[in-house]
Amino acid sequence: MPEVINDKTIFSLLEVTKSIQKTISDRYKSLFWVKAEMNKLNHYKHSGHCYPELVEKKDGKIVAEIRSILWKSDFERVNAQFIKLLNEPLRDGITIYFQAGISYDPLHGLSLRIVDIDVSFVLGELEKEKKESIFRLQEEGLFDANKRIPFPLIPKRLAIISVETSKGLSDFYKIINNNPWGYKIETTLYPALLQGDKSIASIIKQMAVIAERTDQYDAVAIIRGGGGEVGLSSYNNYHLSKAIAIFPIPVLTGIGHSTNETVSEMVAYKNAITPSELADFLIQKFHNFAIPLDNAQKQLILAINNLFHTERSKLQNAVQTINWSSINNIKSEQHQISLLAQKLQLYSEHFIKQQHHELDNLSRLIKMADPHLLLKRGFSISRKNGKAITSKEEINIGDEIETLFVDGLVTSTVTQKK
Repeated sequence: MPEVINDKTIFSLLEVTKSIQKTISDRYKSLFWVKAEMNKLNHYKHSGHCYPELVEKKDGKIVAEIRSILWKSDFERVNAQFIKLLNEPLRDGITIYFQAGISYDPLHGLSLRIVDIDVSFVLGELEKEKKESIFRLQEEGLFDANKRIPFPLIPKRLAIISVETSKGLSDFYKIINNNPWGYKIETTLYPALLQGDKSIASIIKQMAVIAERTDQYDAVAIIRGGGGEVGLSSYNNYHLSKAIAIFPIPVLTGIGHSTNETVSEMVAYKNAITPSELADFLIQKFHNFAIPLDNAQKQLILAINNLFHTERSKLQNAVQTINWSSINNIKSEQHQISLLAQKLQLYSEHFIKQQHHELDNLSRLIKMADPHLLLKRGFSISRKNGKAITSKEEINIGDEIETLFVDGLVTSTVTQKK
């Protein structure tokens, strides 16, 4: 009972809370359906119970918030439905359509007790967001923007957005690093959350970092392991999809699922169903360059070998022709030399005989001109001052001259000229 103090009725806190509890219990006796965003699931494994944080947002701001309870038995039943229909467990960051009752506890306060969640509604919300994102990007002319970027001939430098412990990333690394052809792809990891609402901001943040270093990379790859539709809901987000569409270099996605494409995958330059398929795509790019190059190399080697063979044959023929021609020329020249030698010998003999004959004639002439012989025949030689006198004009009256005879010398003085 309340106390009365100074004409004031005073209620205890327990009385007030119990009154609230009774009022709410009387007012909200039935279950009803509520639409809200489950900000956090808050599943406690030791008890199996969940205490989801439910919010409603308007223009990105929270306008309503309440905590809720999902008892273990209800959670296990709902979670099984999610896994069966969506291939994904119930998790944070999704908008849900749930059946609940309102309860109030004096100790724990107001809460919603969730008894069921409509899985088909979750799928519908995902599809609605997807269609809205596609429409906006198409209206803005950005839907195919990234696909229009030229892809490098050889994607050797790759920026990767992923979780370091992702199995999908591990599979991707195994294929590109152990390819039997020895192709080398340089990779740089930019860690990010890849599922849930927080993944949107995390991925966009890393893309902003990479955008400042685009000169260092040929492409960007977003790599994630397997997952169902709920885990992929963030990839239908308009802001994330737009960031991929307008990125300045090609964006590749391998986020590991075989269901309908998300908007992020649609606007990316290349979408692979799995990280392994994405790795195969990159290896194939190297093949597309290397195989024609190898074929061209083989054709070039073959052409060079054929050219060498042809030129070698020509050279051998030329050498053989030169050998035969040389032999014939040598024989011809030897014959000419032999003829010339014979002619030269005949000419030499004739010339020598002629020269002998001329020498004999000269010898006779020289002998005939010998002064001694002339003197023996009765001739004499007169000289003036040691010089032979050939004319009377060379001497004068009174000159002393010498006269040489075969047997002696006479000196005389000129007394008369006639």
